[in-house]
Amino acid sequence: MAGRVVQDFGDILCNVSTVDALDGRIIALFATEPRIGVLEASRRLGVARGTVQARLDRLEAAGVITGWAPSVDPGALGFPVSAFATLEIAQGHGHDGVAAHLRTIPEVLEAHTITGAADMMVRLVARSNADLQRVIDGVVAHPDVTRASTVIVLSSEVPSRMLPLVEVATKQA
Repeated sequence: MAGRVVQDFGDILCNVSTVDALDGRIIALFATEPRIGVLEASRRLGVARGTVQARLDRLEAAGVITGWAPSVDPGALGFPVSAFATLEIAQGHGHDGVAAHLRTIPEVLEAHTITGAADMMVRLVARSNADLQRVIDGVVAHPDVTRASTVIVLSSEVPSRMLPLVEVATKQA
């Protein structure tokens, strides 16, 4: 196990050190204009099409680029209520069972094992506050969830973003 942790950490360091300024420009361009295409990206960046494709392939293989799916607004799909729930899980029970249960609930967008008083942080969406109760009831239905605490999002002051992090990473490379 310890060897795997060291290997994972080494992979992370390798990924960070291989992201340069051109990689950052490529990521920024595709993040702001995801439908641009490799040929147009190469024209705008002033590099060969093969260079852009090779860089994208390398970034994807290294786990820097994790997907090409469109960003979807849950509110536009009819789920305007967002919330975060912290879950406490019965001692001696792994998180795997709870995580598998959460994967069956479509309104669970993310779940992370965390440090602190709680064991897991879950991002939820619902159609209304009343519907949020149904979603929470589904989350806590797993027998290993001993307690949940939920907060409703009033507004998103800093939406999900990656480009500032890409800029910092490429400056440090």
